[in-house]
Amino acid sequence: MSKKQHKTSIGGQAVYEGVMMKGPKQTAIALRLPDGSIDTTVSETKSIKQRFPLFKLPILRGMAGFVESLTLGYKTLTYSFEKAGLEEEEPTKLERWLEKTFGKSIMDIIIVIAGVLGVALALCLFMLLPSFLVKLMANFLPAWSHNIVEGLIKIAVFLLYVAAVSRMEEIRRTFEYHGAEHKCIFTYEAGQELTVENVRRQSRFHPRCGTSFMLIVMVVSILVNSLPIVPWDNVLLRMVFKLALLPLVVGISYEFIYLAGRYDNAFTRLISTPGLWLQRLTTNEPDDSQIEVAIASLLPVLTGNPEDDKW
Repeated sequence: MSKKQHKTSIGGQAVYEGVMMKGPKQTAIALRLPDGSIDTTVSETKSIKQRFPLFKLPILRGMAGFVESLTLGYKTLTYSFEKAGLEEEEPTKLERWLEKTFGKSIMDIIIVIAGVLGVALALCLFMLLPSFLVKLMANFLPAWSHNIVEGLIKIAVFLLYVAAVSRMEEIRRTFEYHGAEHKCIFTYEAGQELTVENVRRQSRFHPRCGTSFMLIVMVVSILVNSLPIVPWDNVLLRMVFKLALLPLVVGISYEFIYLAGRYDNAFTRLISTPGLWLQRLTTNEPDDSQIEVAIASLLPVLTGNPEDDKW
């Protein structure tokens, strides 16, 4: 590993009792199994941008990256649940009936249902609810402030949601792995050896974090959705309009994250600061065993040449 400092494009995700790291050529998932051992799985990194160079262009690269992150994140999270042995417990009568009736494991059914409910909850909380509340207050607000108020409500709901789920034991541990992931990336970017001692000293707040990205998406959406196209009295039509513009919002937001991860100046520090504050909720200080897992996920994706993963 090179001892030179550089900004890396390698990124990761905390999963159930583990960390996923995606490098330029390999993607690795390291998990702490119930017996205490670390299981590491390595696969080839498949990117839309490699197959279609068009998606390397600004804005489009953010759209492609967002789709890839959602797809890989879903697969990785599912895999971590399976490796944790959550399907090995003795099935209940209901589970046996579901498996017999539907011909698939109860975990598959639960994941599908959870996915559908998750999407429905996100639409209700972050699109329908803010628009509905602003519509109720429309007579008391100047017209120019509607989008700003709606955006502030959306951000407030998001912060309350994150604060609430962070109190759950499993989520708390996942946020600890999230912190370990960031510390590992910082250690590698500093050109230091990936040891528990070196990683432990790093910050858990990284400007290129998905948490920061989500916050920037919300801010950019306020500006994009301010276009005077859809009337305020049609909440459902506004939701469709927002969904249609979501790829554009994501693409623009990615460019801000790209700048924040590549440069360190007054502007990038300004756009990074709110996201770094938010990471106080979405990351926790990891213990040494969690740092070991994060290191195990990062080492396999390194090529030995920092130029391969230069940001």
